[in-house]
Amino acid sequence: MGGFGWVQEGLKLLLVCWLAGGSVLALVRHPVPVLLMMPVSPGPGRENLMARLVPAVRLALQDLEKQPPPLGNYEIQFQLLDSQCDPAKALKVLFDTLWAGPRYLLLFGGMCPPVTALIARALPALSLVQVSFVAPPPSQSNKKWYRNLFSTAPSVRNLNQAAVKLLQRYKWRRIGLVTEEEPGLTEMKKDLIRQLLKADVQLVAAENFSDDACSSLKELKKRDVRIIIALFEDGSVSEVLCCAYRLNLFGPRYQWIFAAGGTAGWRLGWQPSHCSAHNLLMAADGSFRLQARDFSTRNTPGVSGRTPHDFQESYLKQLMQEGSEGSPHHTFAYDAVWVAARALSQVMEAVKLREKYGAQRNVTVSEEEEVKMLIEAVKNTQFEGVTGSVSFRNGDRMTSIELIQFQGDSGVLVGEFNTSNQQLRLMNHLLKFKGPGPAKDQTLVHLHHHHISLLLYTTVSSAAAVTIFITLIILCFIIIKHKHWLLSSNTSSWDKLLLVGLLLSSTSVLLSGLDGASLPEEVFNILCSARLWTLSVGHTVGFSVLLAKTWRVYFFCNIRQRQNHMQPGLLLLWMFLLDVLILTSWQVMDPLRWVVLHHSSEEYLDDQDVIIRSYSKLCSSTNMEQWLTAVYGYKTPVMGFGCFLAWSIRTADLGPSAASSKLLILSVFSVTLFSMSGVMGALLTSHDPPVQFCLSSILILSCNLFILSGLFGPQICLVLSSSRKLQQSAELQDEAADEEDEDRLRRMNEELKSQSAQLDVQVETINLQLSEMIQDEAGGKLGPELSSRMSAHEVQVCSYSKHLQEKASSPVDINSPEHVQRRLSVQLPILHHSYLAMIGGVSSSSSSLFSSRDVFMHHHEDFLYG
Repeated sequence: MGGFGWVQEGLKLLLVCWLAGGSVLALVRHPVPVLLMMPVSPGPGRENLMARLVPAVRLALQDLEKQPPPLGNYEIQFQLLDSQCDPAKALKVLFDTLWAGPRYLLLFGGMCPPVTALIARALPALSLVQVSFVAPPPSQSNKKWYRNLFSTAPSVRNLNQAAVKLLQRYKWRRIGLVTEEEPGLTEMKKDLIRQLLKADVQLVAAENFSDDACSSLKELKKRDVRIIIALFEDGSVSEVLCCAYRLNLFGPRYQWIFAAGGTAGWRLGWQPSHCSAHNLLMAADGSFRLQARDFSTRNTPGVSGRTPHDFQESYLKQLMQEGSEGSPHHTFAYDAVWVAARALSQVMEAVKLREKYGAQRNVTVSEEEEVKMLIEAVKNTQFEGVTGSVSFRNGDRMTSIELIQFQGDSGVLVGEFNTSNQQLRLMNHLLKFKGPGPAKDQTLVHLHHHHISLLLYTTVSSAAAVTIFITLIILCFIIIKHKHWLLSSNTSSWDKLLLVGLLLSSTSVLLSGLDGASLPEEVFNILCSARLWTLSVGHTVGFSVLLAKTWRVYFFCNIRQRQNHMQPGLLLLWMFLLDVLILTSWQVMDPLRWVVLHHSSEEYLDDQDVIIRSYSKLCSSTNMEQWLTAVYGYKTPVMGFGCFLAWSIRTADLGPSAASSKLLILSVFSVTLFSMSGVMGALLTSHDPPVQFCLSSILILSCNLFILSGLFGPQICLVLSSSRKLQQSAELQDEAADEEDEDRLRRMNEELKSQSAQLDVQVETINLQLSEMIQDEAGGKLGPELSSRMSAHEVQVCSYSKHLQEKASSPVDINSPEHVQRRLSVQLPILHHSYLAMIGGVSSSSSSLFSSRDVFMHHHEDFLYG
């Protein structure tokens, strides 16, 4: 007997049972016709759907017979309709049945989504209410269009809501979606995508598969998807898990969430050839499954008097007797029969009471009013069924979604989602993850700021500060020893400019090591420009001075070109102006900014599932390469020309200045070499700021120190040695002059002493002569002779005084004519005073009259001329 014939025999048996039960209570039970629409005709995947549900429906009808009035007063009689999973045929069969009668208020059934969707839209027009035991798709959650549809199974939308809540609980913001190509699953996928968008969860990839699931999983792995939501029927679980095992999409780094499949539980019986049962268990370990609760957690009798355990035993017993397989919807079908029976009994009782006791007796209630009453009765239905508490709010079944975690070889209930309050409750003590915690939604990327360390910056900055200090000392030395510096080098102004260039380039080292972590971005934008200007202008000024010096030496060596060569100062000026023009254009048209550079190098920590990605901050502009090309484009030929000039004068005979010229040549080559090395090093180490800063700073400071020590060191030593020699010669000359003056004064003093002695002898001689004359003659005889002798004496003294005045050479001499005259003016009065008393002259009491030379001369004239 075929499958279809077997189903018909089962239905006949069911109808016989109904008739047998009705003969006993024929006087008290009223039949209530109900349409039962199911796919009965043979077809792929639905041969035994009706047969699997018959035992559950039979148990419900048997339990209803045992109920007291008014529920026990009514008997449900099903009219079977074969939908054939064809909407057109199902709609035609439905219309024909309704037209033929009797009057039907309720449609029971489901199992075919296309037919259910079409019939549900037509229910209001057909004045029917449908009670289903299959989870309605998300599109049927709009109760404005599907107000006549009720289902004891939770909506598919509830599964999506539970999945989103689970994602939010573990803060998974980046997921992938793989869906089997089935009509119901496709609609579920669209609703899930809408809910993910509302929850601000990034959907990295959404893949579909029909036969080969591995290609879809490869795409998820390619995009580094760690959290995967799978929507497919139970028959595809093994295939998907096998692909996941082969692609290594399992373990602590991945989390699978199976959000479809009804209530069948884990079914890993079908094993693909590439995977063993152990492989499937390894791939499924730790994964989650969201499923509608098919049995109440309370093991207490419900409205039917059965506990969930009793119902399950009775159902399995009937399946064994009939030799059919179980249905995942049997519990919802059992409770759906109870919902239909309770609602219909309430409506029948209400209609009976209205017709009997209403204001208008014997008036039949219209179909529209009966449908409204039936809808309200279903909404108000609330009882404890085998699936839990059965109640409808806004037309949806209020129940729980179970969260099952696969641990080892079995599933463990670790949480539940309450559809009434939209809350997810987890039992954390039962959760087990493969890693130290929940998987991460992506490989964590830790951004590491590859900046210049404080120790490195302090060390290099200290070296730069020392270089700047030495440069300032040399500059001050040149300013202080300006005259001596001109004696050793007649290019004092150029040397000062060279030192200024070294100062600027050394200052750029201090600016280039600053990091952008502690200062505002605007400040660092200014520092970028300052570093560029100090380095470029310092290099230009420094090399221009060296080039100008080399240019002058070169034309000095070429005698034929000495008269008509360009002044070196003009060359320096033109280079400086060209550099300023390019830098100004760069600053105005494309200013430097503080930008972030992400490096391609990564470090992966497998045990922590972390990628360390480095980044650095540097100064850059939009057309950085073009501007650098412009700067290098004019500086490179200039440095090449400077090297040519330096090479040309290497063998020139420059006399005493040959040593300084050799140092000049060496400085030109060293600056060129350091500059080229610095540019190449900066370009090659641009991805590593600390290395770039260290290398560039070492080259700049080494070049500056080489010029300071090689070009200025010998000149400083020369200036210091020449100053010391000049000081020693001046001291020797001063000592010789002092000795010569001392000898001359000594000789003059001796001469004056001898002359004074002669004068003393002459005075004594005159005194003796006067004494003799006074003794020989007396009175008037002495006057004329004495007068003549005194006149002769005065003439001698005056002539001698005149001789001394002509002979004296220094006004500070103690024997000068003035001093001699002063001594004579004192000695002569004493001489006269000594002999005037002997000849009866002035008494001693009148000696005060001779206190001045004038008084003495007056008395002397009186004495002589009498």
